[in-house]
Amino acid sequence: MSTLKQLLLTAALVAATSLQAQELRTPLANGLKSSAAKKTIELIDKVNTYWQNHHKAECRGFWDNAAYFTGNQAVYELTGNQDYLNYSLRFANHNHWKGATEADPAKWEWKTYGEDMRHVLFADWQICFQVYIDLYKEDHYADRLNRTMEVMCRQATMPDVDFWWWADALYMGMPIFTKLYTITHDQRLLDKQYECFKWTDELLFDKEAQLYYRDGKYVYPKVTTACNGGKSFWARGDGWVLAGLAKVLQDLPKDSKYRAFYLDRFKQLAEGVARCQQAEGYWSRSMLCEDDAPGYETSGTAFFAYGLLWGVNNGILPAAKYKSVIDKAWKYLSEIALQSDGSIGFVQPIGEKPDPTRTVDAHSQAPFGTGAWLLAACEYAKYCK
Repeated sequence: MSTLKQLLLTAALVAATSLQAQELRTPLANGLKSSAAKKTIELIDKVNTYWQNHHKAECRGFWDNAAYFTGNQAVYELTGNQDYLNYSLRFANHNHWKGATEADPAKWEWKTYGEDMRHVLFADWQICFQVYIDLYKEDHYADRLNRTMEVMCRQATMPDVDFWWWADALYMGMPIFTKLYTITHDQRLLDKQYECFKWTDELLFDKEAQLYYRDGKYVYPKVTTACNGGKSFWARGDGWVLAGLAKVLQDLPKDSKYRAFYLDRFKQLAEGVARCQQAEGYWSRSMLCEDDAPGYETSGTAFFAYGLLWGVNNGILPAAKYKSVIDKAWKYLSEIALQSDGSIGFVQPIGEKPDPTRTVDAHSQAPFGTGAWLLAACEYAKYCK
């Protein structure tokens, strides 16, 4: 792998052309003229304004907050609203453009869950890098990428491949490699990304259900459902995967030797997800057995809607096949999840499974839930075109 200095030099050379930045500063909403698209953008502004008026941008760069900011970046790209960009900049500056801050690479960890500063290679501390990369593309200041490059270059040179041992990591960490590739064009980033994804895929993907287990603890028959002792799949876990694959495919070169594999998994997962949708448009926390944790849930539903919409909008998924699924999902997201004040409710709290002991109601809010809703809504606005 190129040294940090070499990669930053490459980034600087790419930055020498301002075309990419100009494109990002051109609001996508300018090309969305339909009344449905305009109405959706109004809802997006309502939701994002509510969130930012009620929550400080100055929060830690861990996954729960950073997932919101990935949604906020999508809203900025759609609307061009400078206030939204400034909100992300405040978040990045507050965190000094870092995730976990341990300085000694010999102490960096990832094999266990960890919120401490040693878990630099733990994907939940890396998702903030996605936001920093987007902000770097707006204004090419190398210091915005220093820590991202330091961490990801080391990870890419390590022989280990077991970085993403839980499904969520495929949204948190996996897209960073393709995002960095758009700046450095270093093939070895794509090679490492594929090696790590293959390891996770072999561990967690169930070919029969076309779904991913949350992590190794839940692989059947270690955990079963109340519905005839069946397989247990957690909606938000699979939502992270579908959304993560969409992000990877967005940045992966069309001629990449790995594209066919990612496309195959994306399409298979989309099929598995579509089969599990409830009649009211949402996905229950336990995807194959709502009895495990009954009722509405927004975060998984929003990530699924985002992934499916992105697939249709980009010609990967057939529009006719998924129209009914998308229509029902948006009806739930816009009429049930969205509250009158602009908040997003029915978000399962932080967890790792379909947990019926955790309250999920109209007042259940979380940054990652709002971020997921914003991602889905931005794609729906494009879909209305």
